[in-house]
Amino acid sequence: MQLFKKSQSELSDLGAVITANEIKQQPELWNEAWETYQEKKETIDAFLLDIQQKATGKVRVIFTGAGTSAYVGDTIVPYLNKTGNTKTFTFESIATTDIVAAPLDYLNEEEWTILVSFARSGNSPESIAAVDVANKVVKNLRHITITCAAEGSLAKAAANDSENLLLLMPKRSNDQGFAMTGSFSCMTLSALLIFDKASVAEKKQFVETMITMGNEVIDQEEQLQTILKSSYERIVYLGSGSLAGLTREAQLKVLELTAGKVATMFDSSMGFRHGPKSFVDDQTIVFVFVNNDEYTRQYDVDILEEIRHDQIAAQTIAITQSSEQTAFAGTSFGFSEKEVLLPEAYLALPFVMVAQTVSLISSVKVGNTPDTPSATGTVNRVVKGVTIHTYEV
Repeated sequence: MQLFKKSQSELSDLGAVITANEIKQQPELWNEAWETYQEKKETIDAFLLDIQQKATGKVRVIFTGAGTSAYVGDTIVPYLNKTGNTKTFTFESIATTDIVAAPLDYLNEEEWTILVSFARSGNSPESIAAVDVANKVVKNLRHITITCAAEGSLAKAAANDSENLLLLMPKRSNDQGFAMTGSFSCMTLSALLIFDKASVAEKKQFVETMITMGNEVIDQEEQLQTILKSSYERIVYLGSGSLAGLTREAQLKVLELTAGKVATMFDSSMGFRHGPKSFVDDQTIVFVFVNNDEYTRQYDVDILEEIRHDQIAAQTIAITQSSEQTAFAGTSFGFSEKEVLLPEAYLALPFVMVAQTVSLISSVKVGNTPDTPSATGTVNRVVKGVTIHTYEV
């Protein structure tokens, strides 16, 4: 029986009730995030305009976070480099763990900078330390804090700071399960809405299409169950552009929820040939996120066809909005929405729901409990055991 159709008591018996519900509710959360953006749009625009008027030269926008929160930036930066206001901003993704460990490798004292901090709880030691270190190093620094927990340390610090714009995500996006799901997708969507130059009408259409596609992932769980019915020990995710950024989050979900019982790898569609392809064997399922950009999509289809032709993997699967456009000779997981083809960073959100569902199914298959996958307790929902060393300027 499909996991999303099981009763709450059946899911509870599998240790999957929290994670399954949190994956399933994301389309509703995206609508809430959209409504929050509309309510806050004037405040957001005024905050950014004030920085533009005061800054000399371009303003660095650094998207930062740890783990899944870092992968938000990895996912949106390629798209924003194409569609954002690049006359005013430069967009970069730098993990808090990198900033804290080596501040001067990543921060510039003289450059006007907006540090966009992503955090589910806002209590991770590195997230708090990255803000503190940046405040010490950068002369002209502003903050945007995008977090899911009003009671978290980052949110409390931002609440009364005029140079720190606080955007709280939908309350239910503060995932209670081990793995970040709705927190990742809501923070990603909110950052896109802030910095994408698309019109409000276009953004509304993107969100509506995302919601339709997200609900289809739940409805089509049976297809994913069929794909995952066979034996496999490894999963690979590939993609291009923003979808290459998404591959890291997709593979992490498998690694987290199976507690490493299923080995994973991620790469770009073109980069995979340069050595990492050696990872593939007859116990490997390769998933490729197919870009909707006509030019870029060719490279995603090329690697799909190459791996299928090589007959080295157990299965090679295209995750695509339109199977007809992809024209892959093998198996595809597709969607019915064909009129509005989503730009890559928005496409990432229904696609990540596919990856989350694959992880959930895989976790149950290997006998793990998705809500509490780390039996040893050595990996925690909020990172523990981190020593933050004092940084002196």
